[in-house]
Amino acid sequence: MTQTTLLQTYPFAKIGLPAPAFSLLSTKNMETLEERISLEDYRGKWLVFFFWPFDFTFVCPTEITAFSDNYEQFLELDTEIVGASVDSIYTHRAWTQTPREQNGIGPVKFPLVSDFSKETAHAYGVLDDETGAAHRGLFIIDPEGVLRYQVVTDMNVGRSVEETLRVLQALQAGGLCPANWKPGDKTL
Repeated sequence: MTQTTLLQTYPFAKIGLPAPAFSLLSTKNMETLEERISLEDYRGKWLVFFFWPFDFTFVCPTEITAFSDNYEQFLELDTEIVGASVDSIYTHRAWTQTPREQNGIGPVKFPLVSDFSKETAHAYGVLDDETGAAHRGLFIIDPEGVLRYQVVTDMNVGRSVEETLRVLQALQAGGLCPANWKPGDKTL
């Protein structure tokens, strides 16, 4: 079966295949909120692309601020981060302009995108049809645009930045990494 046939067979994100393309409004220009971000913008770099259910909720800010607080570690690994939810770009701006101690996230070091149409959440297989929210999905996409890792959790469970960094480094190590592999350990 050819890769083109596989792409037609699998309507959702699938490990080992090109990640679903997207072009979404972002918080890159907070004044106009008109700057789009696409998957193609990250060609040549690793990308951590993650979804959360809704802005101004309880678990979501802990994840986004944790990724922002550790952003430099991702940059050291030639990796960018983009966060997405189905909220509007205007809600994202309001959330980043609200201090953390007031249920906001304050400024973050990477762009947030609005998947208001929910097409991207659907393509990545994280859209909850019942609530209209995105589940907590995290995807690592390699410099060629191929999906290399995905994890989707219940809406009540936050993700680990430390584990995301470990998996990213394992993928970049280029070998077979056994259970509990850490940077500096031997590959198989």
